[in-house]
Amino acid sequence: MGYTIFLDRDGVINQDSPEYIKSPEEFHFIDKSPEAIALLTSHGFDVILITNQSAIGREMITRATLEAIFDKMRAGVEAAGGVIKDIFFCPHIPGAGCACRKPLPGLIGQAVHRHGIDPANSLMVGDSAKDIECGLAAGCDKTVLVSTGNGKKAAPELAEKGIRPDFLAGDLYAAARWIISTIPSLR
Repeated sequence: MGYTIFLDRDGVINQDSPEYIKSPEEFHFIDKSPEAIALLTSHGFDVILITNQSAIGREMITRATLEAIFDKMRAGVEAAGGVIKDIFFCPHIPGAGCACRKPLPGLIGQAVHRHGIDPANSLMVGDSAKDIECGLAAGCDKTVLVSTGNGKKAAPELAEKGIRPDFLAGDLYAAARWIISTIPSLR
């Protein structure tokens, strides 16, 4: 069984916005993030997106618009030589009482069920405390916090909770380089 990398989207793969990403035109990759996913893919890792997308629950975008944003993201990743194996998203607003909104591990649980993943052979990369907490709650082997997006704000928040990610990376590309140097290659 392979090793799975779970990635958050906004602030990790693409530029985040306090106004939400509401169209493909508003989706802009963070420098070298498609290449980071390509690097992980080339080393045999399965990459799966795990993302809260409350803009749907807030009625700011439709599922069709979200799918168009995902299509743009996938095309950019594929153009760099990478593959996103699957995407799991929570459409609910905070406080909706769902089991899928991070920091709860529901999205990772869905991926584990659909793809037969062993969480002990997985790693969560995110830019927020809730991403790291989700990875830990799901039983991921390792967690990585990136400094892009909300990462600089999340580090002290996690420290206050006594939570320490396995690695602090400047961006997704630095995280990918650390992952391939730490986790045995699957090629």
